[in-house]
Amino acid sequence: MMKATRIAVLFLGIPWLASASYGYAQSDLPPAKILRSLQFVQDSVVMGDHSAREMQKYLLETIDSTLRTADTSIFEDSRNADAALAYIMSGGNPQTLDYLVARDVQGHFDSRVINVLQKYFNGRGVQVEKIITDILPEYRKGVLGPYLMLIAGNIAVTRDPAASLVFFDDARLTAPGTIIEEAALRRSIIAMIQTKQHEKTLEYVRKYAVRFLHSPYASQFADLFVSFVVESFGPVSKDNITEIADLMDPERAEEIYLRIARQASLRGQVELARFATDEAKALTSQTGDTSRAPLSALYSGLADVPSGAVHSASETLASIPNDELSSRDLALRDAARSIAEQIVRAPASASPPEGIGAGLADDGKPVLQASNDDADSQKQSGQAVAGAPLREFFDKSRARLNEIDSLLEQEER
Repeated sequence: MMKATRIAVLFLGIPWLASASYGYAQSDLPPAKILRSLQFVQDSVVMGDHSAREMQKYLLETIDSTLRTADTSIFEDSRNADAALAYIMSGGNPQTLDYLVARDVQGHFDSRVINVLQKYFNGRGVQVEKIITDILPEYRKGVLGPYLMLIAGNIAVTRDPAASLVFFDDARLTAPGTIIEEAALRRSIIAMIQTKQHEKTLEYVRKYAVRFLHSPYASQFADLFVSFVVESFGPVSKDNITEIADLMDPERAEEIYLRIARQASLRGQVELARFATDEAKALTSQTGDTSRAPLSALYSGLADVPSGAVHSASETLASIPNDELSSRDLALRDAARSIAEQIVRAPASASPPEGIGAGLADDGKPVLQASNDDADSQKQSGQAVAGAPLREFFDKSRARLNEIDSLLEQEER
């Protein structure tokens, strides 16, 4: 019902679409007006109206067809020329840019912007970094400004992630509530992760979580957040993680916690994995969905395999029913169980060395009783000797689980 209402509102907001046929992507309207419709739809999509995605596709096809069939005189109006370039930067067809430029005898398009776009879409954006920086003040307040700022940030981030924030911040502040702001926030998070500025990264993560959690691109945000938490746990505290998760609906937060638990388990980050699984379990009472409980048990068990709680981990893993795990998680569980069983397996019995009875009396009791100090010394010595191989075994176990998980992921793709 809600989707139907949003679609109706969308059509009312764009009158000419109410009678448009989706089978015929053509319009008599000038490019500037179609662009405004496209922007409205794209902004609706990133704000959570996924039902508008088909309309977005239709509008992209419509404006592309209009640009290719219209008389070149239509671009004497600079608004239409700018609309054509904005379309290219809004997910349009880059080949249409080449088509328009080849026919632009009158010079309706700014050659500097054309140069920037052609180099950028051909993967040579670094060659025009200075040009785009020089022309930005001229276009800042126009329709092309936010798009060019976003491109400038994308070019700068490869060389200087911190410097790219100037462009990303300008883009989102000049186009609030739009697809440009959403993209700028996501890319700001990437830039800050690269600079290892944890507080600044969390600031952008909070902004995104508040504004664009229902965007179709939020899955990329989730990937970034999970990776950031696992890589930066320590400087990024449990309170930081909880603060961001509390901004989400319970279902989404539970999914995030489980993804953190999985990655932390495979990396041997026991504290983080336990925290994440505990939080995921706590959210089950809110969601009422127990279907993810086996995953919580799996990741909790994975975390404990290379630890002192390996016996408990082995039992936990063994208790998870096969039919409640995906094929990938099932294979991962079986691999973890195999490793756990190797750890807890009793050593093979060995014959006592010759002469060992020399220290025993006829009744089999020791002639000399070691003191407590001697026993403690021997225990500590044994731990020191065994510690390094044990740690090496745990490290190899984690590496094996990671390798298995990577292979399973590649197979799924």
